[in-house]
Amino acid sequence: MAPKKIKVVVKLNLPAGEATPAPPVGPALGQHGLPIMDFVKAYNDKTRDQKGNIIPAVITVYEDRSFTFITKLPPVSAIIKKTLGLKIASQKPGRETAGSLTMDQARDIAAQKLADLNTDSLDSALKTVMGTARSMGIKVI
Repeated sequence: MAPKKIKVVVKLNLPAGEATPAPPVGPALGQHGLPIMDFVKAYNDKTRDQKGNIIPAVITVYEDRSFTFITKLPPVSAIIKKTLGLKIASQKPGRETAGSLTMDQARDIAAQKLADLNTDSLDSALKTVMGTARSMGIKVI
């Protein structure tokens, strides 16, 4: 049996267990002719135990209007905000500080997120986490 032809790959950041057919899901998938409710039900079932997090989904759409998807870990910025208990990051990064992250916390986040990053080195992942924190107005000490 020949493999299915891929039409497009769609990436969405959605609340775990709480996705709805409203934007951004509806417009992103509807334009490719996908059954939106099938995706929403499958996504919500898969992410039900992670409620409260933003979970990225990578949806592969095939020519025959079928789909598959995988979920990833929450974005680094969301993990940092959750670790520090912040609602939002600094409105003026570089001028205002929203909080501070210890090096141990940053290393833990880097180790947790290593599988989803485009590196195999923990040091490189740590630099990515530190850069994200800096762009959020959070000092790494």
